[in-house]
Amino acid sequence: MSNPEHSPLRADVRNRMIAFLPRLRRFCIAVAGSVDAGDDLVQSTVQRAMERIDQWQDGTSLESWMYRIARNIHIDAMRSKATRGVAVDMDAVGDLAGDDGVAIVEGRSDLAAARDALASLPDEQRTLIALVVLEGRSYKEAAAVLEIPIGTVMSRIARARKAMEQHINRVAG
Repeated sequence: MSNPEHSPLRADVRNRMIAFLPRLRRFCIAVAGSVDAGDDLVQSTVQRAMERIDQWQDGTSLESWMYRIARNIHIDAMRSKATRGVAVDMDAVGDLAGDDGVAIVEGRSDLAAARDALASLPDEQRTLIALVVLEGRSYKEAAAVLEIPIGTVMSRIARARKAMEQHINRVAG
């Protein structure tokens, strides 16, 4: 009797997940708003995908399925955070330094402005920008991943782009 853990399909799925990790990480960082939170989201996403791999349907997009898992975990975390509030380590607060010259210089760069603009977007817009702009998904693919109408994708992307442009102009001006 063969072990299903070592079947060719399982090895193929694992290999596809591994190959997808850099793109998933980029998506998660964009959605979560920071590298650390994004890395945590990647870890949670992969763990949940591995635990529930039997729910993925062969022949459908593994990547889209994993994007949905990441998005759902992020939404759950945001809801939980809104309920609990933000925890602050009072011991660490005393060690905070003043303005960092490097951070100020970086804050003036276009990349930092774009990151700030992306982080300022509502979750649903940030998720779509991550899928369409950063990951290169079509509007149709993004609509399928998020299970929303394509018209909603189009309007959210348009609003997100306008908001990002206004944010960057406000910071630069």
